[in-house]
Amino acid sequence: MHEEGLLDLPQPRRKRPDLRVRSSARSDPRAPLHKPAGALRPLSVHRVRNKSQSRLYNEYIQRYHYLGYKPLPGAQLRYIISWAEEPLALLSFGASAWMCAPRDGYIGWTHEQRRRNLHLVLNNARFLILPWVQSRNLASMILAVMARVLPEHWQEVYGYRPLLLETFVEIARFKGTCYKAANWLYLGQTKGRGKLGPAAKQSVPIKDLWVYPLDRRFRETLTR
Repeated sequence: MHEEGLLDLPQPRRKRPDLRVRSSARSDPRAPLHKPAGALRPLSVHRVRNKSQSRLYNEYIQRYHYLGYKPLPGAQLRYIISWAEEPLALLSFGASAWMCAPRDGYIGWTHEQRRRNLHLVLNNARFLILPWVQSRNLASMILAVMARVLPEHWQEVYGYRPLLLETFVEIARFKGTCYKAANWLYLGQTKGRGKLGPAAKQSVPIKDLWVYPLDRRFRETLTR
């Protein structure tokens, strides 16, 4: 409203932080890597912990992910996956969608139960295999590793264990093959309305919804 001239606000006390991601040689393309997934064991899972790792993660996502870099709101964990000190892939997990009919029906929770327990569902917001890495089954292998280590990391950082993972796969671009191979469950499609779109009109791309339970009794807890 200030920018539209409807309100007069005092001058900011501090300059706004510059959130632009600038590329450096650290994220330049590497030599092509052609290896089967089995030849890339053991994978190294690096949780982003400091500013240097954060800048590198952001650079990779900005340069090579089709959605680019956007700050994640709220609780989150970001990862750089490597082999023999060579970065292979990047992932992030954070807050899940507030409402999603296929997921909410799958869980069977009420509005109040969702409000109370939504933090126990994490969204795989980004998953990028770097473009010069060509490795059959690597993506599903990484997802399997993350399903094992993520709950412990989340418990360590935030003090509780997530119970369910979700992700949204843009159907015009991807088929979700790696999620299926990693035993994620397909629940259906979104309506393409987005968070702020009109209720009866598609405003964003339609996506497939996949979920992965992290605990056999996830429903019992999520519907309390």
